Amino acid sequence: MRRLESLRADAGVLLSLMRGMPRGVPHEQRLQAFYAPQAAHYDAFRERLLQGRRELIGSLPLPANAAVVELGGGTGRNLDFFSTQQWERIARFELVDLCPALVERAQLRAAADARIRVHQADATTWRPQRLVDCVYLSYALTMIPNWRAALDNALAMLKPGGTLAIVDFHVSEERPAPGLQRHSLFTRRFWPAWFGHDGVKLDATHLPALRAALPQHQLVEARAAVPYLPLIKVPFYRFVGRKPVTD
Repeated sequence: MRRLESLRADAGVLLSLMRGMPRGVPHEQRLQAFYAPQAAHYDAFRERLLQGRRELIGSLPLPANAAVVELGGGTGRNLDFFSTQQWERIARFELVDLCPALVERAQLRAAADARIRVHQADATTWRPQRLVDCVYLSYALTMIPNWRAALDNALAMLKPGGTLAIVDFHVSEERPAPGLQRHSLFTRRFWPAWFGHDGVKLDATHLPALRAALPQHQLVEARAAVPYLPLIKVPFYRFVGRKPVTD
């Protein structure tokens, strides 16, 4: 019975994915129309797809009384990946997302912890009242049309020496910098087309922009299985960078 319910839930999510994200309306409306029908099953389906989140969050260097921001936080699922020891160091946590249906889920998840505030807002313009120690985005940068503005905003809200961490899908440039993976032509063409239907924009310039903005960083490139596509895997990366103490 549980297996049947899971398959039905997956079918509902897959139907939304097949329909794709609406066009010709503001970004907030596109997100709401796309995610509201699948919000109840959002986490369960993507648990198998969005790899590296736990590892990214586990690697965050948090000082005592840390202020943390998650941009594009969705349902708040990533809150569960912080360890007890990490939560002992967090004094303030701000979760930001533009989609009302996902924000509602995040508010329910965060309701029991007064340190967590959930904001329905645009990641390219929202700012905390004070500079923070850590900003991270989990499979969100590829969902933000003006991703460079989101990146600039994340850096602007960070304290000098603060941490910017990102995990997301990506494809390489045709001729990536030394030390970076070079993906095949099939990979560079297939995955942007596959995800683009659902508003996820894989962009080969993400990693070069991150590495240029934060030269002091750690980077892991890997691949993740995709539900119901057993023969191919999608590339993703984990990036943890430190904002320079002096610009």
